[in-house]
Amino acid sequence: MDRAIIISNGRCGSTMLSDLIVEEPETCSVQEFFMSVAMWHRSSEILTGPAYWDVLSGPKEELSLLFRIGVPPKEVRYPASGRFAGDLLRLPRIMAITLAKLTDDPDTLFDRLGERVRQFPEQRIGAHHQAFLDLLAELTGRKRWVERSGGSSQVAPSLLENHPSARIVYLTRDWEATARSMSRHSVFQLVQLRVEAVGRYGVDPLTVPPGTPVPDELAPYLPDRLTAELLSERGNDLKRFMALCAFMSSQAEQILADRPPAHLHRIAYEDLVADPVARLTDLGEFLQFADPAGWAASVAHRVRRPERVAV
Repeated sequence: MDRAIIISNGRCGSTMLSDLIVEEPETCSVQEFFMSVAMWHRSSEILTGPAYWDVLSGPKEELSLLFRIGVPPKEVRYPASGRFAGDLLRLPRIMAITLAKLTDDPDTLFDRLGERVRQFPEQRIGAHHQAFLDLLAELTGRKRWVERSGGSSQVAPSLLENHPSARIVYLTRDWEATARSMSRHSVFQLVQLRVEAVGRYGVDPLTVPPGTPVPDELAPYLPDRLTAELLSERGNDLKRFMALCAFMSSQAEQILADRPPAHLHRIAYEDLVADPVARLTDLGEFLQFADPAGWAASVAHRVRRPERVAV
């Protein structure tokens, strides 16, 4: 099984790249899996198959919060006809984007996965992740998987530690353009809030136990008090998101320097937009596609220069 991971800060064309990769017939283009599970502080923990499935089939607290306040990310693709459509606060974390991007019937794929994942042996979470992605490629009839999660550069150390043989694509973009896009996106507004709160107060407002005293400045951001308006206001300060880009990039650059992967391909968003056929061909060759040039030529027209939007 060929395996690859695209690492990026997010808001730098990574979703577009995943949507192009899905057109390669032998490749399972997996979107937002690693950031949906994001148990990085527990990556060495040993879990049984049923316990691991309990994690995958449970809701993601950040996404449930965004649903509750009415600002879920537009990347969510779960169909209105799905079994969880009437209770999105309980939507399993792998259903919102990961499975819904692969099939029009994510519920059936979810059930098939559940049967197999529960049979996984007791092993480290990192091994579970790899086995799950291998299974996902198998069930979708593909020979390789390429995973891409927006914001994954912040957890690059865990990705490289748990998947040492994976081909690594490092996608970058100008920080100011990235920060402007982040500032308008509810997920990154929430990420920025959490990173800043931990750095300034040593407290994550989403995970602090109920009733625990928190600084007055942080109290309005607790899950039961946060509003869409308050979260959106954070986007008015671009410096916050420039600092977030710096933090995320430092995580990725440091681990790439300290522990260089065996296979690394760097690509800049600006270069991709300027010459999509050439850059996509290079990427296809790195990912070992059967016909890199043919794939690139067939999808390059979908690479678009972003419109400039004032913050």
